[in-house]
Amino acid sequence: MTPSASEPMPTHAVDDPNLTERRDSTEGNVRKRPKPGERRVQILQALAEMLEQPGAERVTTAALAARLDVSEAALYRHFASKAQMFEGLIDFIEQSVFGLVNQLNEREADALVRSRKLVTLLLQFGETNPGMARVMVGDALVFENDRLQQRMNLFFDKIESVLKQNLREASVLIGAVTPTVDAQADASVITAFCVGRLQRFARSGFKRLPSENLEHSLALLLPIA
Repeated sequence: MTPSASEPMPTHAVDDPNLTERRDSTEGNVRKRPKPGERRVQILQALAEMLEQPGAERVTTAALAARLDVSEAALYRHFASKAQMFEGLIDFIEQSVFGLVNQLNEREADALVRSRKLVTLLLQFGETNPGMARVMVGDALVFENDRLQQRMNLFFDKIESVLKQNLREASVLIGAVTPTVDAQADASVITAFCVGRLQRFARSGFKRLPSENLEHSLALLLPIA
C-alpha cells in the first residue's frame, strides 16, 4: 500500500557522487508512515494470521506487536484493548457473511435452495479464513472478554433465524400442519451442524475441512424433492 508521505522536494544535481550515495542510503532507511486507518487494518490482518497457526496458544499483544515490528503502545493507539481488536475481526465476519446472505435472499427464490446455499457459504467462509473460524466457534476467545463470545452466539442465533424463516416458507408451500414448529426444529439442527463442522475444522488443526462430503450432508438435512 502506498504510504501517505508527501512527494519529495525536487533536488538539484550534485557533482559529488559520494554525497548522492549517502543521501540515497539515508532516504532508503526512513520508515514510511502508513495512511490513516492502514495500520489498524494491518493489526487485524496480523491477528488473523496468527490465529491461523494450528495449535496456536493465546495471542498476546506482545507477540502481535513483535510480528508487526512495533511497540505494544503503538497497538493501543489504534485499539483501546485487545478485546476491541477481536471485535474488529467479528465485525469483518458479520459484514462478510450477512452481506452474502442478503445477496442470496435477493437472488434465490426457492427457500430450500436458499437454505442450502446459506449453509455452503457459511462453511466455505470459515474454510477460506481459518483464523476467523477459530473466532466463530470461540476457540480463540476462551481467555478473552465474555462479550466477544456473546457476540458470536448472537451471530449464530441470526443464522438460525434466517434458516427458520426460509424453512417456514418452504413448509407452508408444501402444506405442512405445523410449519413454524417444524422450521424452528430443523433450523436448530442445521445451525448445530454448521457450528460442529467449524469446530472440527479448528480443532483438527484445519485438516478436517467444513465442506467435506457437504453435498451428502445437505441431502440429509435439506432434501430437495
